[in-house]
Amino acid sequence: MSTRTVNHKAWWLVLPVVLLVAFNAVIPLMAVVNYSVQETFGNNEFFFEGVRWFEQVMQSPRFREALTRQIAFTAIVLAIQVPLGVAIALAMPHKGWGVSVCLVLMAMPLLIPYNVVGAMWNIFALPDIGLMGRGLNALGFDFNYTRQPTSAWITLVAMDVWHWTSLVVLLAYAGLSAIPDAYYQAARIDGASRWAIFRHIQLPKLKHVLLIAVLLRFMDSFMIYTEAVVLTGGGPGNATTLLSIDLVKIALGQFDLGPAAAMSLIYFLIILLLSWLFYTVMTKDEER
Repeated sequence: MSTRTVNHKAWWLVLPVVLLVAFNAVIPLMAVVNYSVQETFGNNEFFFEGVRWFEQVMQSPRFREALTRQIAFTAIVLAIQVPLGVAIALAMPHKGWGVSVCLVLMAMPLLIPYNVVGAMWNIFALPDIGLMGRGLNALGFDFNYTRQPTSAWITLVAMDVWHWTSLVVLLAYAGLSAIPDAYYQAARIDGASRWAIFRHIQLPKLKHVLLIAVLLRFMDSFMIYTEAVVLTGGGPGNATTLLSIDLVKIALGQFDLGPAAAMSLIYFLIILLLSWLFYTVMTKDEER
């Protein structure tokens, strides 16, 4: 029988963080919940509406279209960034001065503020003066992201890939660097090919790192707002009006606080559900 004494005094060190999280997250969340079940016409007068706003949002074609665009955008960027990030991490040097240079170059896009990224790509992709836009048109492509939905989507995806692939690269590189050299030595003795080493050694060892990368990129891409609104503003038309942009339009543009609050809670629950599904699917083999 263990006689070890457990000291719970360390929890007092965590208390300030808990209080800060409660103030910054729980209290605003309760305010949103309050608005989601009530209607107000000003003068601090509220009228209970029950689940009316939730039903209105769920039955709205506008919400379903924005959600479809959001899911499509997230699926596209994840399908590009995760394989590309792993490929770049595999190609990076693991010894010498090149390591520091590559890590600094990879970290640079992550240091740029979101609004600056949107402004940079806004100018970069302009069809008349932008290097990317003018270059594509000079090559014979009809490119104008301010008028063409396809061009707008290409620009939006390219911007996100440029901005956030570095995160996957850094995580994958850290995972690769943590693999003991003994595994590679055994593979060389067995005459394993480069593909066999990746499939049987590197990829299984990167599983937990890739889980973190996928979850982080999923949550961030599903909540993208600043870069997208600075780049396209949701246009042309509603072609790039993602869920976050549509939510802000309802809340601040139309000032429909009830539907906006209900939509934000549905948005929050969708992110939680999909994140849980990602985590469950990627860790199901470990539970067996």
